[in-house]
Amino acid sequence: MNVRKERAILVGAILRGKTQNNDNLVELTALAQSAGAVVVDRFQQKLYKVNPATYIGSGKAKMLWDRVEEHDADVVIFDNDLSPGQIRELEKIIEIKVLDRSELILDIFATRARTKQAKLQVELAQLQYTYPRLTRMWSHLDTVAGAGGAGAVGAVGGIGTRGTGEKQLEIDRRLVNKRITELKRDLKGIDKRKLREIDGRRGIFKICLVGYTNAGKSTLMNTLTDAAVLVEDRLFATLDTRTKKWNLQGGIEALLSDTVGFVKHLPHHLVASFKATLEETVNADLLMHVVDLSSSEVFQQIESVETVLEEIGCGGKEKLVVLNKADIVAKTGLLESLETIYPDAVCISAKTGMNIEKLTAAVIDKYKKGEVLVRVSCHPGNGKVQSFLQGHATVIKQQYTNNTVMIEAKLGKTQLPALKKLPFKELMVEET
Repeated sequence: MNVRKERAILVGAILRGKTQNNDNLVELTALAQSAGAVVVDRFQQKLYKVNPATYIGSGKAKMLWDRVEEHDADVVIFDNDLSPGQIRELEKIIEIKVLDRSELILDIFATRARTKQAKLQVELAQLQYTYPRLTRMWSHLDTVAGAGGAGAVGAVGGIGTRGTGEKQLEIDRRLVNKRITELKRDLKGIDKRKLREIDGRRGIFKICLVGYTNAGKSTLMNTLTDAAVLVEDRLFATLDTRTKKWNLQGGIEALLSDTVGFVKHLPHHLVASFKATLEETVNADLLMHVVDLSSSEVFQQIESVETVLEEIGCGGKEKLVVLNKADIVAKTGLLESLETIYPDAVCISAKTGMNIEKLTAAVIDKYKKGEVLVRVSCHPGNGKVQSFLQGHATVIKQQYTNNTVMIEAKLGKTQLPALKKLPFKELMVEET
């Protein structure tokens, strides 16, 4: 059976003086299509100021109604965040459903959530978004529960229950508040387990893939490891963090994590509720910022990712810019500009494997900048220390004297705590 897709009209209102592109609805189009809608028209409007009642003004709202009639649209989606009152007034005029940008993104996240953690996070974000919008959202909010005045005598409550009663709005708020409390409690337990899991990875070089949604992070994850992460050409194809071991050259091991993609103006409720997922980013030793070279808004996307990283406290972390999809982009002024701005960036194709060796070498170089020189003395029969250094460090010298073996090696700072937990006679550490 074929399910009819909703026909959507997209609306973008731009305040005078704001920077704008030729088409500010490119991303909203991709978001709407990702949500399963068919975009039948676009409506862009320049504003001197926001209209408090309808955002775009009653005249433009009536013009929008004409477009709805002409295209037989089912939904109007704004590229702006609207107040509950603005949504209500717009729906009165255009007579179909109105969504704003945040509600659209939350809807997409709801359809993509697969694990229990992701589902709880999305539900929490949706309720936190909905709570301040409960007033006048539903037609029943003026009814009174438990009051005889809500209809015929005793229609709602019996003897002993009639009185001032409780408005449906208050009941809705109480139920939403209760559910928010339950979700926060459940997520707190998940957060603790996640933090214990991350804490158990001390001593291992941790790399986190970050970037705009659909930039190719999951494809790169699959190319570098055997993660088998879902890969689709759509926004927010994956929400759940996946971590796999990545064997670099010279016996160096790293943990590579794929994270949820970012978009501009990511709803802050989502950032807050996805705290445990983003914890991988906060605790990483290196962030690999995957950039989509094929996007016409590449600079805006880079700025959006950097804004979210600042918001979650990762602005100062060590980063490696990875310019992806180079196989479909010719050498242009855009690429040259990016390479000038990010001279250490690596140009790759995650899909074809182009320049993956260069990427690996760049990651190893980042790792080695955090190396220290260690001299360890231990018993010759101490296989734990010797095995650890052979597997995780670059051994420079090994000497046996007086029932003692002295090993000199270069080791990553992140792996030093793991070495210190092993039994040894003496350990000296020097900065390289």
